[in-house]
Amino acid sequence: VQLQASGGGLVQAGDSLRLSCAASGRTFSSGTMAWFRQAPGKEREFVAALRWSDGSTFYADFVKGRFTISRADAKDTVNLQMDTLEPEDTAIYFCAARPSYSHSYYQAPSYSWWGQGTQVTVSS
Repeated sequence: VQLQASGGGLVQAGDSLRLSCAASGRTFSSGTMAWFRQAPGKEREFVAALRWSDGSTFYADFVKGRFTISRADAKDTVNLQMDTLEPEDTAIYFCAARPSYSHSYYQAPSYSWWGQGTQVTVSS
């Protein structure tokens, strides 16, 4: 399975960005796809996840309703719409996938596949 992340960039505080993650090599009819992020000097942290079977979504508390994870029109692709971005959101964003749902969806080691990461920089 390969995951291709795209959509990062440099924006100002308050702006929006949409990240996309396209999976190839597998159909995620029952899996989970997620986004994590890692800022310089910090550990990788969970951002959001989507359970493919029913579209249920899960978010980190710091998202505070600013981010939305959703299925894209393209097959096996998820988007992360990020609104009202803050400088603290600056990080490399990674998409991840696993072949099934787990209550450990917020833990990075539970994911089988990872994308290459896309840089998001928010200036103040």
